Amino acid sequence: MIPFVYWFATNLTKVVLLPIYARVSVTGLENVPRDGPLIIASNHLNDADPGIICTRIPRTIVFMAKVELFRVPGLGQFMSAFGAFPVRRHEADLTALRLSNETLKKSLALCIFPEGTRSGKAEKLRQGWPGTGLIALRNDVPILPIAITGSGSLGLPFMFLHFYKRYRVTLTIGEPFRLPKPDRINAETARIGTQMIMEKVAALLPPENRGYYEYIEAPATSG
Repeated sequence: MIPFVYWFATNLTKVVLLPIYARVSVTGLENVPRDGPLIIASNHLNDADPGIICTRIPRTIVFMAKVELFRVPGLGQFMSAFGAFPVRRHEADLTALRLSNETLKKSLALCIFPEGTRSGKAEKLRQGWPGTGLIALRNDVPILPIAITGSGSLGLPFMFLHFYKRYRVTLTIGEPFRLPKPDRINAETARIGTQMIMEKVAALLPPENRGYYEYIEAPATSG
């Protein structure tokens, strides 16, 4: 990560880009731990999601992103300077696992999109892949569930054609939690851990957006 690149890109997005294309409302900001290692687990609708998260969450955030993006000339160099690192989806990527561990040992916030892909305009939650649960179990750090709605149409480069329309985007932040420690960390406990994480994310979404996790009910509110 190059601190100036992170600062410049985050502030450019916050002050210039997002106000043009989206009206972002945030709830649950008080749930964000201000320091210490943290895994941010969020659903993923479109390209604007990382910009929405890093401009609203008051932490320096390291993003795990699909390796295909790093192969795009210019974009790959920018993402590395921004502090993101690549992951090969749907396989055991030991390098990504090591970088995740190193990020958390530095007491930084690591943002993961467990679905591994965007859901786009459908905005339906997909099944999470077990890598997120594995990282959480190995590091035993707090997990912050986040749910985004309304950004399904904010994809590159087409979002720049819609400057006349500001999309209403919501960012709902849940309470941090830890996964219970299993006797052994293996493929099955990683799968169960990821399911628990995804259920926390799903509970923050409107019922029509819960997709694969439509069986989840939102927690009851007092009052």
